[in-house]
Parts: sequence; C-alpha cells; structure tokens
Amino acid sequence: MTTSEIQVTKTILREFFEDFMENIIESDVVVVGAGPCGIAAATYAAEEGHKTILIERNFHAGGGMWQGGFLMPKNIIREPANILLEEWGVRLKKAEDGLYVCDSFEMVSKMLAAASSAGVKLLNSVHVEDIILKNDRVEGVVIQWFPATKMPLDMNFADPIAIKTKVVIDATGHGSVLVSRLAEQRPEIKKPVGCGSMWVDRAEQETVELTHEIYPGLIVAGMAATSTYGAPRMGPIFSGMLLGGKKAAEFAHEKISEITEEKVRIKD
Repeated sequence: MTTSEIQVTKTILREFFEDFMENIIESDVVVVGAGPCGIAAATYAAEEGHKTILIERNFHAGGGMWQGGFLMPKNIIREPANILLEEWGVRLKKAEDGLYVCDSFEMVSKMLAAASSAGVKLLNSVHVEDIILKNDRVEGVVIQWFPATKMPLDMNFADPIAIKTKVVIDATGHGSVLVSRLAEQRPEIKKPVGCGSMWVDRAEQETVELTHEIYPGLIVAGMAATSTYGAPRMGPIFSGMLLGGKKAAEFAHEKISEITEEKVRIKD
C-alpha cells in the first residue's frame, strides 16, 4: 500500500469541512472554555442528546487541571463531585474525610474521552470574540482562529465567522469573556468584577450557586460565574467547577426544552 501527500491533505480537508458543515455551524449548545467546568457541561449536555460544541482557544483542552496546584500534578476533589469522576472512570484516592485526590493527566484525559464518547465536538485553537445578539437573546458566537488574533493589526485581515446555537455556556474562567462582551451592549448586565480572594469552602459552594442563565440564551458557569459576581476563588480544588458544569448543562437542557415547546405552540 502506498499513500501520497495529496491523499493525506484531501482527507484532512474533506473530513474537517464535512464535520464543520454537518455538526458545528448549527448546534444546540456551545460551551466556551474547555476547562473542568466546560468539559463537564459539554459532556452532560451531549449525554442529553443535544448537539454540543466545545470551544477552546488554546491548542490543548483541560484548563488548569493539567498541573494541579503549585505545578504539582495532583488534583483535589471533594464530595459529591467525586461521583462525576468515578462515572468517567477516573481513579480516586481518599485523602481525608470528604476529600479525594487523583493524577491530573488521568482526570483530564478521561474527562475528554467521556466528552468525545458522548458526542461532543471540540474546536481547539479557536477564539470566541463576540456573541450573536438578536431580539434580546444570545443566538450564537463569533469565532476566529486564535493564532490569527496574535498577528499585528496591519497584517490581520481575516474577518471572523459565526456559528448558531440555542444556548451558549460561558465557561471561560476568570475572564468571564462572554459576560464581559454582553455587558458592553446591555446596560442591565453589570461588568464582571473579578473573583475575590481565596476562601475554599465558600468558593466551592458559590461557584455552583452562581451558575445560572444570566441573559436569555447565555448561561454563566464555574469560575466565569465566580468572577462575574466577585465571589471568592477556590484555588486547586475542582469540585465546584465540575458541579457547576453539570448544573449549566441541566439549565441548557431546560432552556432547549422550552424553545422546542414554544416552536410547537407557534406551529400549532
């Protein structure tokens, strides 16, 4: 068997653009940010049968999970978030009452494997620079290749493109990127203030509590929610972010069901 360079090129181009046209341009859920919260949100949304896109601006997905705390590759989880990781096959060691530890690379790789198995489509090296805002509702996102955003302005002539969706989840972490952009256009939305100082116990609770639909079609989750409202940071423990992602997916499922029911009523 022989393989030519052109065969390789054609296959990459064909498969990428077919996948993009069929599965990415229009979806049910777009999750922006592939850290612990974003991966969890995307996985649970896809498991509900929703066409789900996970967008990450970096070359790699996983956010801060890869290096745990202080560049030491051990991740801390507290109950009940351990149940989520156990469902995805992550091996956990009980460290203290209610606290578990795992190897960071195993946590990231098995979470990504679960997302892929659920049907999530990952767009890495892609930057979300804006939202589609119509009729007082977020209806999609505007994307650009992240490396292109690093080019000097006089060399970057590439306009972005848009993808349409029913629900967007802002899981961009400390930056609260989509909420920040929305606040520039809607005065009733306050600009994110950034997260407060570390307070692990309170942060783990409030990260989940603050995850909600902040504007029709836009759910803020995980550290993005924490930073939006100035809640404390939690440091190298990932339970609140995982549970916040699960909660965001539940909200997304509810909103999609409402949209579907509304379309049925209009049709009738």
